[in-house]
Amino acid sequence: MTPTTDKQKQPSLFRNSIFRTIMLSQILLQLGIWVRNFAILLYVMEKTNNNAYAVGLISVAQFAPIFLFSLVGGTFADRWKPKRTMVWCDLLSAISVGMVLVAITLGSWKAIFFATLISAMLSQFSQPAALKLFKRYVAEAQLPTGMAMFQTTMAMFMVIGPIFGGFIYQRYGIEPAIGTMGICFLLSAVVLAGLPKDEVGVGKQTTTVRQELVAGLRYVWSKPVLRLLGAIMVIAGVVSGVLQPLGVFLVVERLGLPKEYLQWLLTTQGIAMLIGGGVMMGLAKKIAPPKMMAMGILASSVSALGMGMSTSLWLTLAMQFLNGLFFPCIHIGINTMILSNSEQSFVGRVNGVLTPLFMGMMVIMMSLAGWLKDMVGIVAIYETAGSFFLLAIIVLAPLLKGKAMVANSDARKA
Repeated sequence: MTPTTDKQKQPSLFRNSIFRTIMLSQILLQLGIWVRNFAILLYVMEKTNNNAYAVGLISVAQFAPIFLFSLVGGTFADRWKPKRTMVWCDLLSAISVGMVLVAITLGSWKAIFFATLISAMLSQFSQPAALKLFKRYVAEAQLPTGMAMFQTTMAMFMVIGPIFGGFIYQRYGIEPAIGTMGICFLLSAVVLAGLPKDEVGVGKQTTTVRQELVAGLRYVWSKPVLRLLGAIMVIAGVVSGVLQPLGVFLVVERLGLPKEYLQWLLTTQGIAMLIGGGVMMGLAKKIAPPKMMAMGILASSVSALGMGMSTSLWLTLAMQFLNGLFFPCIHIGINTMILSNSEQSFVGRVNGVLTPLFMGMMVIMMSLAGWLKDMVGIVAIYETAGSFFLLAIIVLAPLLKGKAMVANSDARKA
């Protein structure tokens, strides 16, 4: 498929072969990732007798590469050919899984962390490359719908992924589970091989990596929309980092229930995200991305405030459902605005600059969450989190008024 300068002449999203190829790749990758996440979790807990430190290392292996390699990965994604980058990342992930499988067979079970670490690191190169292809081959008016489909896919695997991963591990063991992960990465590489050849001249730069990295930072700072998105992602990272580890205490202390009930909160959120993503697929074109983000942030605020005050399981589940239902609005809004307000040559670096702002604050606040809970209590933390979400809406206000969208609106008129 050859891109056109007039994106109105492009086929509908569902007839766009490049979009379908990337979506199929994402489905395979999500399946492999969730089998990895849950099977490795169960395996490590079994091997270490539920050692909290060992279990915590899994999260470090998942999140640390995102924080450490996102900016570098985005810079290289802008330098390299996107198709070749995505295919090689999936192939290298499959090879690393094979190496881990051999190590486990030989008795070195701790190599299991290597599989998570390598695939998470390589994803920081392949994901920005996928966004570049989105920017090039998907019409701007179709971007919100495309992002909604991505979000729906992620939500679907949040629900079925742990079930599938747990089933494979409990029924067949860790080797088949890790093998399934490797096969998914390999199949994704095969699927991506069907993408059109990269453009001639792409990947040939005269500038250095350092120069392009600095140029990316300056580019984000020069764009009012991207600066505001950066501030919002910092706030979102703070709130997510504090709340994510404390859900189990909400169940135990506020609801007076066994910790196992946490799975019902997570399942409820996953189902709501699946529904919300499906609804937004139909409404995404009709709602401006900043308004979409505001809806999601407001729902998150109400949800946090409600869960902090609730002592009823059903009210807490209702608040969790509300949060999940509107969460896709935040994800779709942010990604659509990044793509709409970034030149194709800077898409990788913009993603690489903004992602660490969220991940960095989330990791920092996750490390402080337990201490904060002991200091002020679970209720105060949830109420403060709800107030922080309202602060994010205040930061978003210029975008809602359209002041920072001038360049984008002019581009659309052109």
